[in-house]
Amino acid sequence: MKNFKSHFKFNKQERSGIFFLLVIIFSLQLIYLLLRNEVVYTPETNFALETEVQKLLDSIGDQSKVEESPQVYPFNPNFITDYKGYTLGMTNEEIDRLQVFRSENRWVNSAKEFQKVTLISDSLLQILAPYFKFPEWKTRPKNKKKERQEKSVAAAVSHKDLNQANPEELQVIYGIGDKLSARIVKFRNRLGGFLVNEQLYDVYGLEEEVVLRILEEFRVKQQPTIERININTATRGEMERLIYINQNLAVQIVNYRNSVGIIQSFNELLKIEDFPADKIDRIKLYLSL
Repeated sequence: MKNFKSHFKFNKQERSGIFFLLVIIFSLQLIYLLLRNEVVYTPETNFALETEVQKLLDSIGDQSKVEESPQVYPFNPNFITDYKGYTLGMTNEEIDRLQVFRSENRWVNSAKEFQKVTLISDSLLQILAPYFKFPEWKTRPKNKKKERQEKSVAAAVSHKDLNQANPEELQVIYGIGDKLSARIVKFRNRLGGFLVNEQLYDVYGLEEEVVLRILEEFRVKQQPTIERININTATRGEMERLIYINQNLAVQIVNYRNSVGIIQSFNELLKIEDFPADKIDRIKLYLSL
């Protein structure tokens, strides 16, 4: 036991050495902890990193919003479809009013007239009006006779002849493919050539919007020579050769002619049942009295 206690007995010099040793150990531990905290904890660096990451996330969010928002391009409001009207924020009633107006072969020529027809709100009109694109001939200045004549001459020079256009040239027009281009040429051949531009509207399946695009590039520049049909002497078979007159209509014309003796005016044809009154101006081009 005496030997065991002797291990814990120190003189004054030994106790001083132990004390300084403990101070050194404690100091080294303190220095280690301070250095470790300085390396690990860098608030400025972390803050800068978080700021850059947040900016990146914000930019991605802004880009996604732009991509999700619908893009609106200039358009002619006369040709708004149900789907187009829906995407523009119009109600079914407003779209129906426009379509009824257009079914009467009438046109909207200004933003104010568009609102008058559809009854859309002022706020919606303010959003849509900047995208309205009306045909040039609707927006050109009035009472400038010389300017109109110059533009007419320039257009006549720039347009290609509709009676000379082949299917490949017609297919350049947006909305015309193989079938429609072949159908236009076939209809033109049956007529013997277009006499007026409006005859394009008589081609089956050719929408009004596509006709307007065609007339921006093609016009009747050289009319064909045709032999008119005398409505007072022609037989039923001779009348049927005209594409606008089918067998049933030819019979009705002959019957009417027999009942009145002689047809004195083309307007008399409107008295015949089933006569295509909307096409009488074009039919008259092929008839004589």
